[in-house]
Amino acid sequence: MNFSQLKTPYQSYTYAYPHKTAYRALTPRQLSDVWQEQDKQSLFLYFHIPFCEMRCGFCNLFTLVNASTSLEAEYLNALERQAKQTKQSLGEMKVVQLAIGGGTPTYLKPAELERLYEIIDIFDVEYSQVPSSVETSPATATPDRLRILAARNTQRVSIGVQSFVESEVKSVGRPQRNEKVFRSLDAIRDAGIPVLNIDLIYGLAFQTPQSWLYTLKTALKFAPEELFLYPLYVRPLTGIGLSGKSWDDERFELYQLGRDFLLEQGYEQVSMRMFRRPNSHAGQGEYCCQNDGMIGLGCGARSYTRSLHYSSEYAVGKEGVRSILENYVQRSAQDFAEVGYGYQLNQDNQRRRFIIQSLLHSSGLSCSLYHQRFHSEPLQDYPQLRELFALNMAQQNDRQITLTPKGLAWSDAIGPWLYANEITRLMHSYELS
Repeated sequence: MNFSQLKTPYQSYTYAYPHKTAYRALTPRQLSDVWQEQDKQSLFLYFHIPFCEMRCGFCNLFTLVNASTSLEAEYLNALERQAKQTKQSLGEMKVVQLAIGGGTPTYLKPAELERLYEIIDIFDVEYSQVPSSVETSPATATPDRLRILAARNTQRVSIGVQSFVESEVKSVGRPQRNEKVFRSLDAIRDAGIPVLNIDLIYGLAFQTPQSWLYTLKTALKFAPEELFLYPLYVRPLTGIGLSGKSWDDERFELYQLGRDFLLEQGYEQVSMRMFRRPNSHAGQGEYCCQNDGMIGLGCGARSYTRSLHYSSEYAVGKEGVRSILENYVQRSAQDFAEVGYGYQLNQDNQRRRFIIQSLLHSSGLSCSLYHQRFHSEPLQDYPQLRELFALNMAQQNDRQITLTPKGLAWSDAIGPWLYANEITRLMHSYELS
């Protein structure tokens, strides 16, 4: 399909390629064999904690609400078995970046959070040298938990606020009070963690340009080093306004308003969603997402080598998530020594992933690095990229291809447009539980 045929900039969020809904059952392989050809001296280590205190109406993450204390304990036991087996299977390795996500990692009680870090210690992480990030929520960003994060030299905390208009967050099933949000933001600042990221959403029910601007201005009172502005991808039943414009038009208007406001306030745009104060980011250490491997531990986490992406199975619904979790906590160490669910990337999909991961970032696609990896040229392999130049979506300066401001705004259409046909077919045929 020609890009000009796309009618909306909101196709889907490309945060990974291939998407997890393209994964399928694999012939089981030993974990040690999977990683045999991958450079293991520059790895991203990710831990997934699939627990939350509430389920937001827009959420499609692998998480369970109000899990029992016994399930949390069983989960950490299984996570420890998986971590020990992974370390044994991979052998010599070096972690250069760490993230703990979910769900809500700080849903864990302080003692459980301490135990989580003891599990992370299995990988000999040098916390003072490795950039690390932890996700939290207004209800769980408490001083006792934040002290634990700060003691491990956590460089970045990301908190999902979504909106400072209480009626807007209530419309997606989140009875959130600003008083609690303000306390949690103050607590993060008091903990001395260098980078605060605030997640916000535009396209919420009855949200207006004025209320969106109010949310942005309120967020800036806490001087966050980063903000992520997410478009809502679940249409609220009540709609978001009475202007007569389409929902896509309203979201695009709010995106432009937010982008322009943050740029005026001195932030730089890193991607369609990410805005950052200059010289204030936590950094990626030695990690390069286009080339280096990622070890994902925990139910719902994904792992990447250059040619194989794998994970546990995927679900969003309560019963589906609970079933997968119950299976996970019963797995033995030997079970964790095998990979049986994921997607094997051929050369075409490795190239597409490299392009997508590069192009949707403001730094853009380096033709030199692409040539170094694949011994070819991106515009020769994928001549359809030239259409983006003709539409003023992209530009080329020497050996670097970057999206224009217009192209960044259409990132959620450009990403899916570059998917291989097989990936699109698998995603569409996936039966979500």
